Amino acid sequence: MSDSAIDASTDVALPDPLREPWSDIARQREAATFGMWLFLMSEMLFFGAVFMAFSFSRALNVAEFQAAARETEIAYGAANTFVLVTSSLSMTLAVRAAKIADRNLVGRLLAATAFLGAVFLVIKGLEYRDDLKHNLYPAFNFALGENAAQIFWAFYWIMTGVHAVHLAIGIGLVSRLAWLLRRQRMSLESPQLEVTSLYWHLVDAFWLLLFPVIYIMGRG
Repeated sequence: MSDSAIDASTDVALPDPLREPWSDIARQREAATFGMWLFLMSEMLFFGAVFMAFSFSRALNVAEFQAAARETEIAYGAANTFVLVTSSLSMTLAVRAAKIADRNLVGRLLAATAFLGAVFLVIKGLEYRDDLKHNLYPAFNFALGENAAQIFWAFYWIMTGVHAVHLAIGIGLVSRLAWLLRRQRMSLESPQLEVTSLYWHLVDAFWLLLFPVIYIMGRG
């Protein structure tokens, strides 16, 4: 195996995507994907435990949780859902573009994905600002004045906060790939793009679970 790979769209010698101990790029990609799935399953276990605790608390305090959920800003939640679904589309298209060796398109789509992720965090920050302004956080001056409602809002801050941290990590990973491509330091054959795509889609999937649970539940 040579020390460099030729990108079909640019004819530029790029770093060899193959790493030890692998002798075949297909096997390396399978191993990287399998490793990411193992990591994602551990994340699913974590989020699954949080959702289970939320569901158990809600079952004990249905009316209070519904009243607390009606205080959430559904416009912010809906806007962020649209943003993340669009970012998943751009990430999927980036992986497709890599398969046809369109390096420039991959870079633009990755940049769009990272930008949309940043837009999500900005919108979430605005929502957090409004929540704090209206005293919608568990504290002695909690606006709703009900213990069960405070439990709902404790879950709200924990679940959306953990999701925002995961998304921020995803933005960093996607931005790194866009930078490597721009600097001609990564081959499109590298499994990094596909692995990062799996992580990004999982973060989006968690939000698609959070949105109905947090924002829609009390408005039925």
